[in-house]
Amino acid sequence: MISRRTLAVSVAALVVAPLLSACGGDSDAATGTGSSGTKKAGGVNIGPDQNRIRGKKADDIAALVPAAIRKRGTLKLGQSADASPPLGFYATDDKTRIGSEIDLATLVADTLGLKLDNDEVSWENLFVGLDSGKFDAVFSNVTVTEERKEKYDFATYRLDNISFEAKKGADWKVDGPEDVAGKTIAVSSGTNQEKILVDWSKQNEKAGRKAVTIKYFQKDTDYYLALQSGRIDAYLGPSPSAAYHVATAGQSQVIGTLSGAGDDLQGKIAATTKKGSGLVDAYAAAINHVIEDGSYGRVLKRWGLSSEAVPKSEINPPGLPKI
Repeated sequence: MISRRTLAVSVAALVVAPLLSACGGDSDAATGTGSSGTKKAGGVNIGPDQNRIRGKKADDIAALVPAAIRKRGTLKLGQSADASPPLGFYATDDKTRIGSEIDLATLVADTLGLKLDNDEVSWENLFVGLDSGKFDAVFSNVTVTEERKEKYDFATYRLDNISFEAKKGADWKVDGPEDVAGKTIAVSSGTNQEKILVDWSKQNEKAGRKAVTIKYFQKDTDYYLALQSGRIDAYLGPSPSAAYHVATAGQSQVIGTLSGAGDDLQGKIAATTKKGSGLVDAYAAAINHVIEDGSYGRVLKRWGLSSEAVPKSEINPPGLPKI
């Protein structure tokens, strides 16, 4: 069984090649070594001593939290245990959760005057935990969908975008289906980006253009090796992962970005809570507070995600339609 430390080291090995400092914009993200060993993947701090950007309690916003949770003094948070830099992964000590999601959740908890009680579980158990009351919130790259809105409330905090990543020096861009006609593109099976790519290929064929040759691999490292060897023209995946890889490895570039919801809707990532829990107003107010005071922007800059910033948090906006 692969340990979390092995995963973290594997990620570091993947990205520690020539450094571009975009993900290390804040000094606290780009410095530090210590007793736990090397803390950098390129210029990104992957050690346990994160020196996170912290917030301060806002009494008027904290008052929106249900009394029972205020009395308890903790915000029970669920996050996916999967390693997905820069959103969430384990530091070099094999136990400290780091990444943009935990940083943003920390800011929200600080604003609400609560101590974060974080638990990493499998993806499906995030929702089981919300249903059972084990978790007050999930900050784990959850996209707003119409189906999920039937059971959960959402307060948005990031755009849900996907990106085409090509080998560095590529001289083509992707703005629409016609730009990938005849190209060989890799994508992960069962994802929204696969659905979009398949639809684009069908549109190309209907318009008399060449179809897309779609390739699938088992691991991220396989995608990147295929990209560098020229076996694929591009890889379509989540924008945060692409931004992290581009900024830290320096071997590729983003040649096109689009909404993870497709052409007709901007997908959005949101803090998630059980419907009727009484917490969504507090989350939205806290997110808007940290947007206004600038700490939200500093966190996104720290992890290279400034392009996914939202101007304000929305409660239960239009989500991905039911299939």
